[in-house]
Amino acid sequence: MRVVGLLLAAGAGRRFGAPKALVSSGGVPWVDRTCAVLDAAGCDPVVVVLGASAPEVRERASLARRVVVDNPDWATGMGSSLRAGLAVLPGLGADAVVVLPVDTPGVTAAAVARLVALASRTALARASYGGAPGHPVLIGADHWAGAAASATGDAGARGYLRAHRALDVPCGDVADGADVDRPEDLPTAPDLPQPDLPRPDLPRPGPRGPGFSPRAAPPAADPR
Repeated sequence: MRVVGLLLAAGAGRRFGAPKALVSSGGVPWVDRTCAVLDAAGCDPVVVVLGASAPEVRERASLARRVVVDNPDWATGMGSSLRAGLAVLPGLGADAVVVLPVDTPGVTAAAVARLVALASRTALARASYGGAPGHPVLIGADHWAGAAASATGDAGARGYLRAHRALDVPCGDVADGADVDRPEDLPTAPDLPQPDLPRPDLPRPGPRGPGFSPRAAPPAADPR
């Protein structure tokens, strides 16, 4: 049973103030940290979907061992990144995929491993936290075409998972599944990864001046 990890890291992170693939904790970019989480849970290989600031991500992250996919339509939302990632899976000989966005830094290898343990070609499951659905998501090969067809905008496979009664896998005892859209959304527990101070050389999406700070970011759409 081959389970591939699919890391969605294409967004501009406008509400955060910088692409979240380039945000770092302890000097490690979140894209690298999330790849390591998928590695530790037994996913092989890890597919990374890039979009906004892709050249900078390639320069700063350690992606030599990864299958990197460019999503030219990243601005249309996370659905396009999911479709781009799913499209390469048949060529990797995979039976199932675990999907994890880069902006869930509180998700641990233990949570991913719970989904990996359920893998099969017919599997369809997602983590939950306090009863609320979250990531990671497990999609067996028999569901890839349907999930891709339903993935539009920023909803990803949400509608498909709901329509097909995806198995709920509680993970709140081993992880924090919160999406980090703004700096104030960051997990506060001391054992969860905290970001380094904003770096002035991080690329800033949108028409903003060089002194723009992520912590002063105004609300805006956040296509991932």
